[in-house]
Formats: sequence, structure tokens, C-alpha cells
Amino acid sequence: MATPDDGSDDARSAVASLLAHPRFEVAPVAGVLEAAADLPAGATVAVTASPSRGPAATIEVAEGLAARGFAAVPHLAARSLRDRGELADHLDRLAGAGVAEVFVVGGDAREPAGEFADGLELLRAVEDLGRRPPRVGVPSYPDGHHRIATDVLWADLAAKRAHADYTVTQLCFDADLVSGFVAEARDRGIDLPVVAGVPGVVDTARLLRISVRIGVADAVRFARSHRATAGSLLRPGRHRPDELVAALAAGGADLAGLHLYTFNQIEPTVRWLSQARRTAA
Repeated sequence: MATPDDGSDDARSAVASLLAHPRFEVAPVAGVLEAAADLPAGATVAVTASPSRGPAATIEVAEGLAARGFAAVPHLAARSLRDRGELADHLDRLAGAGVAEVFVVGGDAREPAGEFADGLELLRAVEDLGRRPPRVGVPSYPDGHHRIATDVLWADLAAKRAHADYTVTQLCFDADLVSGFVAEARDRGIDLPVVAGVPGVVDTARLLRISVRIGVADAVRFARSHRATAGSLLRPGRHRPDELVAALAAGGADLAGLHLYTFNQIEPTVRWLSQARRTAA
């Protein structure tokens, strides 16, 4: 596997390219705006949707990030929105705050709060309202989805292609799966730019719990390769994305960049990014 410090100029260049302009993802919880001070100035910052806190929490954090000079990208969760009236209000509020990009997801709510059952319905509603932001992103799943069949995922992404500008891959620990996903997407005529979703510097035990909760099949393989930390919560370590980023860079996939899932552990992830950039320079 090529790594940033393996002596290969090509490997360093490939890693440096991926690290150049990463996106960061945060959750709309207390203290996140203060923690965002550790992010690079002007960074693109996605704000997740929270079924328990509701859409307003995501919109509020996005407004706060935009006011601080970040390029905020709020998640709009279809299953958490009541109707087109609420959707229009959120979109108008975001436009007023200077937010020029949204990320449309189905959402984790078991039952829809209103008229939108999935992300595709929400995408169409945004356009029908005449309030589409300049950029719209959608999720994709190299490792599959624990509640949605693979053929349905592909059909859904193909349908979303006409409404979106890019896709971000769900959390995945396997660079080969990501590369294979990109290749299959191109074979299927899906030409959306693919941004690879990568966990930042996160406590290993926490990352494993999150992975199992959201149904990442690859989490079992990850646990087996990190037995020391996965086997004991008394001595937790921290997952670092160096190997995964290097493998993605070496894989030669047509990637549009990185999306760093910080799980609000922002400072260690930003510190890692600075170190990784110096190593790859």
C-alpha cells in the first residue's frame, strides 16, 4: 500500500491532492459552534440532521457557521419535515443566511413526519418550490445500507443524478469498496462527482459503536483489525485515517475529495490534517 511517507513522489502527490480541500461534518449539539473555531478558515462544514433535535437545530448551527465565515452545508432530512411549507421556510432562512448548499438525505426517523418519505421526494419538492440552492449533495453507500437493498440504492442514486451536484459516501473503512463503487457508478452512467466519506481522528470504541448503530457491515472487519482497542473500553485508542486516505489515493478512483466525519472531535481531526499535509508535501 502506498503511504504518504513511503518515498514515492506519486504517492505523496496523490495524498496531498485528496487532503487539499476536505469537507468536515459536525452534529448540531451544544458547543459545536465554539468547537468550530478549530476548523480552517472558510472550511466547508456539513451539519447533520438529528431526529431527536429536529430540523431547526441543524438550520440554527448552519446559520451560526455561515456567520463565522464557513461554507455551511446543512442536511435536510426528508422524513423529519412536515410539508412543503416547512421546507420553504427552512430554505428561505438558509438563503437569507448566505448558505448556498444543502445535503439531502432520507433521514433516520422510522416514520415520516409528513409528506416526504425519502430523499428523492424532497429533492423534487425543493425544485418545485423554485428554491433550489446553487449546490445540492446526496449520500451513497459503497458498503451497502442495513435497511435498503443494493439494487434499490443504485436505482435511487441514478434517479437523484438529475437533481444533485455530487454524492458523499457513507462511512466506510475499505478503500477497495469505495473504488469499486466509483467504478460501478461510472459503468451505470452515474457521473456525479464522488466525495469519499472518511472518519477523522475518533476514539476507536466510539467509532465502532457508531458504525454498528448505522449498520456499516465493514465495522466487523475493522474491529478484527483493531482487536486491542475493540476488545477493551478501559484502554481505548484513537482511529487515525492515514492508512485509509493513503489507500484511497493509491487506488486511482475518480474521487472529488474527502469528507471527514469528525463526530464533533474537531480539534484532533484538524491537527491530524495539518500533520498529514506536511508529510505529503
